[in-house]
Amino acid sequence: MTDTGLENFPSPIIRRLEGLLAAGQSSTVLHFSLGSAWLDHDSQRAAGHFRAALELDRSYSAAWKQLGKALLAAGDRDGASVAWSEGIAAAEARGDVQAGKEMKVFLRRISSGAPAH
Repeated sequence: MTDTGLENFPSPIIRRLEGLLAAGQSSTVLHFSLGSAWLDHDSQRAAGHFRAALELDRSYSAAWKQLGKALLAAGDRDGASVAWSEGIAAAEARGDVQAGKEMKVFLRRISSGAPAH
């Protein structure tokens, strides 16, 4: 068996998804899935994948929502605030009412100093 470096990732799903990315299969959904998978293990790495998804599709409101969560988990309240603000605009433009509502709640909570989620 050859050492691909994938053995060092924290979960089988991350290994599988990172393998797809390493094979050149970059997509919005792949980066979103990687960000979601990394969120419990490495919030900065998760944020990088959510940003990559948003580079491919700025209207992807779920990626904005999760980017805010990743940034907040990494201690970047201001970055989370910006992500959720941009995400609300994207959600409203796309007609994604539920995601917009959720991000408004998160934004209100961090503005008041309460935990966002």
